[in-house]
Amino acid sequence: MSETSARSVTRDAPGSAARLTICMHPGLVLSDEEFFQLCRLNRDLRFERTAEGDVIVMSPTGAQSGSRNAEITRQVANWAKRDGAGVVFDSSTGFRLPNGADRSPDTAWLRRERLTPLSPEERRRFLPLCPDFVVELVSPTDALEDLQAKMEEYMANGAGLGWLIDPDRRRVHIYRPGKPTDVLADPAEVSAHPELPGLVLDTAGIWEPGI
Repeated sequence: MSETSARSVTRDAPGSAARLTICMHPGLVLSDEEFFQLCRLNRDLRFERTAEGDVIVMSPTGAQSGSRNAEITRQVANWAKRDGAGVVFDSSTGFRLPNGADRSPDTAWLRRERLTPLSPEERRRFLPLCPDFVVELVSPTDALEDLQAKMEEYMANGAGLGWLIDPDRRRVHIYRPGKPTDVLADPAEVSAHPELPGLVLDTAGIWEPGI
């Protein structure tokens, strides 16, 4: 087995989180079980894994980003409870995409019918599915192009709708598979129609999180 290398990509800002990418491929490839156990043993960190097998380590988020994430998830969860057709997941949930990547969107929604075939054991681990709807929030340590690539990955792996929310620029990038990205400038609200009828995000608490 060859020696692995590591590189860190750190974009520090006051009160924000750091990000480290550990290059594993091709020298060392973690099995799905090994990656799951790595995440379990380091619960204070958030892990993702690229389709190539590299591990991305993210420390806890800053306060403003955490407040914004909570507000987005709250609004989507309130809609999902009324709608009843699917389940909402927060940023701590792992999804194993068809291309082999393990991702944790800031907010995700999945149709209940897609969960039905999964065993109880599968539901306790990272879900072997791509969400139907994903939201990613740009934080101070994120490079916009990295998140744009992640959104394209979700679309290529089965997501039907995605929102990339950039609070500093007050922009919302709307992703749909096979279609050009729409960019909304400082919208007061964002509608998920027609994919998710009735879901409308009020952006007031995201642009101004109150902290």
